[in-house]
Amino acid sequence: MISIQAQTNSISGKITSKGEALPFVNVYLTNTSIGTSTNEKGFFELKNIPNGNYTLIASSVGFKIESLKILLSGNQRIVKNFNLNENNSLEEIVISGTLRPVSKSNSPVSVEVYSTTFFKKNPTPSIFESLQNVNGVRPQLNCNVCNTGDIHINGLEGPYTFVLIDGMPIVSGLSTVYGLTGIPQALIERVEVVKGPASTLYGSEAVGGIINIITKKPTNAPVLSTDILSSSWGEVNTDIGLRYQVSEKIQGLLGINYFNYQNTIDNNNDGFTDVTLQNRISLFNKVNIKRKSNKVLTIAGRYVYEDRWGGEIDWEQKYRGSTIKYGESIYTNRWETFGTYELPTRANINFQFSANGHSQNSFYGTDGYDAEQLIGFGQFTFNKKIKEKHDLLLGLAYRYTFYDDNTFATFEDDGLTNMPSKIHLPGIFIQDEIALNIQNKLLLGARLDFNSIHGRIFSPRINYKWNSIDKTNIVRVSIGNGFRVANVFTEDHAALTGAREVVFEGELNPETSWNINLNYVKKIILENSFITLDASTFYTYFDNRILPDYETNSNKIIYKNLDGFSVSKGISLNTDMIFTNGLSINLGATLMDVSLTENNIKTTQLLTESFSGVWSISYKTNTNITFDYTGNIYGPMRLPLLGDKDPRAEFSPWFSIQNIQLTKKFTNSWELYGGIKNLLNFTPPANSINNSENPFDIGIDTEKNPELAFDPSYVYASNQGIRAFIGIRYTLF
Repeated sequence: MISIQAQTNSISGKITSKGEALPFVNVYLTNTSIGTSTNEKGFFELKNIPNGNYTLIASSVGFKIESLKILLSGNQRIVKNFNLNENNSLEEIVISGTLRPVSKSNSPVSVEVYSTTFFKKNPTPSIFESLQNVNGVRPQLNCNVCNTGDIHINGLEGPYTFVLIDGMPIVSGLSTVYGLTGIPQALIERVEVVKGPASTLYGSEAVGGIINIITKKPTNAPVLSTDILSSSWGEVNTDIGLRYQVSEKIQGLLGINYFNYQNTIDNNNDGFTDVTLQNRISLFNKVNIKRKSNKVLTIAGRYVYEDRWGGEIDWEQKYRGSTIKYGESIYTNRWETFGTYELPTRANINFQFSANGHSQNSFYGTDGYDAEQLIGFGQFTFNKKIKEKHDLLLGLAYRYTFYDDNTFATFEDDGLTNMPSKIHLPGIFIQDEIALNIQNKLLLGARLDFNSIHGRIFSPRINYKWNSIDKTNIVRVSIGNGFRVANVFTEDHAALTGAREVVFEGELNPETSWNINLNYVKKIILENSFITLDASTFYTYFDNRILPDYETNSNKIIYKNLDGFSVSKGISLNTDMIFTNGLSINLGATLMDVSLTENNIKTTQLLTESFSGVWSISYKTNTNITFDYTGNIYGPMRLPLLGDKDPRAEFSPWFSIQNIQLTKKFTNSWELYGGIKNLLNFTPPANSINNSENPFDIGIDTEKNPELAFDPSYVYASNQGIRAFIGIRYTLF
């Protein structure tokens, strides 16, 4: 409705959605300073507008932007009403922070969400490598020879990162390695990252943070999706996803991932493979079963087999375990199953379960390592709303861990009798999410576990969230406790290289930590762009921390509880900018200090950067061509040396890994992409493996001359240099 009166130019109206008035909607004229917000009843008014052509914008988080072109040529009073439609793309649903599906903006816990589109900007053979573009998250290689790695979150090592698939824990010290490889990326819906302790909900290991891989539902997945990627180094990765239907009630999702690399390359001329040779296959199957009650029943499983080796370039399988040629050869068989069953009750009760078995047969030079691990996990959760203000969650969990290997870690005190580790870990937890009012939310949680070896472990947490009425400003504060029961051999590859003797000093007690995190999110909606600023500051204090000591004796790795304390603190900033012209920019930076204090002496933690930055710049043309430029930059890290005479540098240099990609989408089904990785051709120094010409330390007294010992643990980046890649995707909907 438009009416004209002989008054000063003005525009007024009411904004609604589905018949309901919308308060605090941004209303403004583009390219001017004239703007306002709707009042509590949805009304707005703009006054004293000069004559001219204008575009009137109405925008609010969670709704599609509406615009109207207006010509003001005389004294006019225009009345214009808007009806805004919801835009769910701005309101991702997350589950990792509270164990309940909730919109990201409503979650009292800060959760970062990364879609498959984000990971396609820098395609890799596994999610493990793709996480290099997530701010504050770094895939860390732990060995120059076999390239075993883990995920660091805010400077904390892989054992502190808890990995889940579809919200179910893949509980294992090796989970950040094998839990993040071999999942067909075509089946991944999104990845959720929570930084900071989450032991209140997830128990042990959830100290540094969690990574939750959410796979697609069979009802939403394409009928067929394929993605084949190859590089100039000879790597080939194939992802296949297939949706199938057994009956009207049973739908499934089958995924196959195959990765192969068999090209022996030694560009740094140290006599060792720059990258391990791998042959890996993974099968994934997820089944949804429809029930009369419409309750959820989902069962999934995965199997991974990998044959991986690195070592002297002329090593062959026949030399496995011998002193003829040095090689590190790892055979891995791993199975996983997990699922959710909603009980057929009026109350909202879920049963969730997961189990995994891990068998590893390895040789690190002449040192053999045979290990079996079996973990079973189950939990019941009860969720109930009370008087609209309280959202109560109760949980009862149990975890069983069996671990056996051929090292002294599972021997009796006599050093002769094998004694596998068997740990029972029942627990109970409670959480109450309290809606104080429309702008304030409080979450209180506590968990009590009983470890069959270490006894009772208590972990509480408090989360508070404030948001402006229009949700363009969100503040979150969290205080929580985390704990971890260590199993050194399953989580620290350095203990297995054979280059150093492993020593335990005393019985290892559980680590505990306290963390406080402050998070601020600002959303800015403009005519041609959508901008999100996400800033956090964090502080974590550790008791009883267990870290490998490389420095007391360069021939040994000493494991003990820290006689002191450890602190991880820092700040991070993320910026997302999406423009209507096809340009999108993601920038992130983290500044942190991770230190150990023992006997009043403070030292910087090994292999921890003080600064890291990531970026992703994409531009999509109207011809369906997309350009992606991604990269990261890392500050110096303190590295493990073999005494004062070690010729290698104590700190790594500043370095950056940068990539470019062009993608052409021909139809909705066909897509071709290619580009260059590691544009700057950065690789670590050629002497990273110390004394690589004598890997068995023949004729050397390493006690008197530790700097002459063979040592592959000096590693902070991959030896893989610049390379081209090309790939093709086909999707059948």
